[in-house]
Amino acid sequence: MKNRIIILSLLFIIILTSGFGCKLVDKKTQDAMKPITLTYWRVYDGEDAFEEILAAYKALHPFITINYRKLRYSEYESELINALAEDRGPDIFSIHNTWTKKYASKITPMPATITMAYPITKGTIKKEVIPELRTAKSLSLNDIKNNFVDAVYQDVIIPTFNEKTKQYEDKVYGLPLSVDTLAMYYNKDLFNNAGIAQPPAYWNAEFQQDVKKMTKQNDKGEIIQSGAALGGTTNIERYSDILSALMMQNGSVMMDDNGQVLFNRIPAAFQDQKYNPGLEALRFYSDFANPAKEVYAWNKDLEISSNMFAQGKLGVMFGYAYHLPVIKAQAPKLNFGITKMPQIEGNTPINFANYWLETVSNKSKYANEAWDFIQFETKADQAKTYLAKSKRPTALRSLVNEQIDDLDIGVFASQVLTAKSWYHGADSNAMEKIFAEMIDSAILAQDKMESVINLAAQKVQQTVNLNQ
Repeated sequence: MKNRIIILSLLFIIILTSGFGCKLVDKKTQDAMKPITLTYWRVYDGEDAFEEILAAYKALHPFITINYRKLRYSEYESELINALAEDRGPDIFSIHNTWTKKYASKITPMPATITMAYPITKGTIKKEVIPELRTAKSLSLNDIKNNFVDAVYQDVIIPTFNEKTKQYEDKVYGLPLSVDTLAMYYNKDLFNNAGIAQPPAYWNAEFQQDVKKMTKQNDKGEIIQSGAALGGTTNIERYSDILSALMMQNGSVMMDDNGQVLFNRIPAAFQDQKYNPGLEALRFYSDFANPAKEVYAWNKDLEISSNMFAQGKLGVMFGYAYHLPVIKAQAPKLNFGITKMPQIEGNTPINFANYWLETVSNKSKYANEAWDFIQFETKADQAKTYLAKSKRPTALRSLVNEQIDDLDIGVFASQVLTAKSWYHGADSNAMEKIFAEMIDSAILAQDKMESVINLAAQKVQQTVNLNQ
């Protein structure tokens, strides 16, 4: 099928460019149907995940060829930055949802309207394929808000200064194909052996008791089996996301709309009680790596949490949908389940979003065509094919119910409507290191925890200010 579409597309281009039919279209239309090539860079997914989407787009626009390239995550950002600087970068590329403001100066925002040429069959007896120019409105801000889950709007909309009007206007800087959420992986055998019938739904005394029941130490005091991967930093998958989720669930405001870092401060809602939700979330998290606490279950000498879990030595690991195939490959016989991220009882559920956005380089010669493709691939009909092949949870509200019953990604999809994120500053890697330093310092200096969290907030603020 794909080969047939490509052959027909090539024939269409040859006919048009050879002069046949050109007399029936004006010069503007002829210019719009000149063959062009778009380059597309992403991480994680191979071209097979986009095969159907690319073929379907080629059928609509035979004159457009899209060259897809997958890069390793470890090399992606440095290669992307260098390529863009040297004018050899891609037309379309992916950025993490926390990178939007960092890359804003390198992106062409989505235009309000896009004009494209479409091959239209005309005539009754003698049918001819004639190109026709069509101008369509791009997705509006309301479309973004109504079509995608809430986390998307706050990440993709950036106020942009309009030189003509001398005013700021909200512009769209990217669109997602999926939105992943943090969930709880649990070892059913360890739960059964400890007499725990169900995984805990809340961060309460029951959760802490469950962790204690599953944590085991040898006669030297070394942890040989951990109840939960909590409290640590670099040997825990996505430790900064876990702590961020705890802070937000507890009522902490991570950052305001003006880019002011606030996770260390007491929000207005807690002023009367003098309760600092960010500080208490840090205390709760760090206790699991503090040998002086009853819930002690983790230390820096343990293996990375995903390996511990795959080896059957970890009761609870917090991870994303993308961790699932890795665990299955490492431990095909492991008896485990996935359930929703624990919440704080009585509070509105808050989950943590982690995803990538598709966007367009401001150096692309074909920005309109590139944005047309992005809008095409993120529509429900096309996104379905990507989601089915990649096994990722949806970013579109309309597809949530279709995924909820899926054995692999149902849990992650069930959380996307309540998922949130926050901007990590100009350097998200630096932010993660700052959080690691904060956690490690909190474990060692319990009596100075307020100073520790204040210093971390100050450092994150410095990275935020780099882009302001």
